[in-house]
Amino acid sequence: MPTLFEVGDTLNMPFECFIYDTAKDEFPIRPHWHYFAEMIYILEGTAELYDNHIKYVVPTDGFIFFHPKTVHSIYGVDDKPLKYVVIKLDINRLTATPSYSPKLTNIIKSGADKEMQIYFPPEFTAGTNCKKLFLDCAKELENKSFGYDLLIQAHLYNIMMIMIRQWQTHGFTIENDIYTKDTSYNIDNITEYIDQHIQESIEVAEIAEICGISYSCFAKKFKKMYGFSCKEYIERFRIFKVEDFLLFTDFDLNYISQETGYADCSHMIKQFKKYRGTTPKQFRLKGGNL
Repeated sequence: MPTLFEVGDTLNMPFECFIYDTAKDEFPIRPHWHYFAEMIYILEGTAELYDNHIKYVVPTDGFIFFHPKTVHSIYGVDDKPLKYVVIKLDINRLTATPSYSPKLTNIIKSGADKEMQIYFPPEFTAGTNCKKLFLDCAKELENKSFGYDLLIQAHLYNIMMIMIRQWQTHGFTIENDIYTKDTSYNIDNITEYIDQHIQESIEVAEIAEICGISYSCFAKKFKKMYGFSCKEYIERFRIFKVEDFLLFTDFDLNYISQETGYADCSHMIKQFKKYRGTTPKQFRLKGGNL
């Protein structure tokens, strides 16, 4: 029996951004859910989107935000092709918030609890730069030029702030209980901890303890959420960090190994060759084009 669960592929970065064209890509998008948030901006046509059985008819220049773990699907309302931007993101790894503000992930979760709007119609987006932000995210990830990840994150923060400010016009407030969650970690936001401590020696047992659950329970839940064991997730995450250093800096391998949490340079080279089939030096010389 098919499952509705979809394993997300945001290990290497906290987001995926791409343009979907139903004239070329598989469609419709059947009901599914995942542990990541998803945003859809309609570029051409009119879509019929479902969020936990609630239907939204979204025309050109409308966008919708699906909270994590919600069952959602996408259909067309006629035979005309649809084109839209898709952004999937792990909100827990978008952590750059000012000192006076709680974590973005806690604000968004509070918005979900209070059932704030998730659909933003064309008459709303017309007064914003949402379309450009969505398109720029897809373009940056496709090209992967220097600093693309920082630019995408900046665009995502911009979109999130546009949403939250709109919620505030409808009575949404950032209350004290949102702040109290900022220092706690659980299975839902532990990737934030991993991201922030990747340069250290991270043990899975330690991470399970931080989440307040047994090792076996943590291991099972983590693999279900991310498609990898926690140990492999950390190993692969380190490889992606190494790739960025190799492509966008001229730091030597000893420095890179220290900054990505490896015991020594030889261990980093061995692990890199295991996952990429080449040495870090060869990868750098070829500019990542393997």
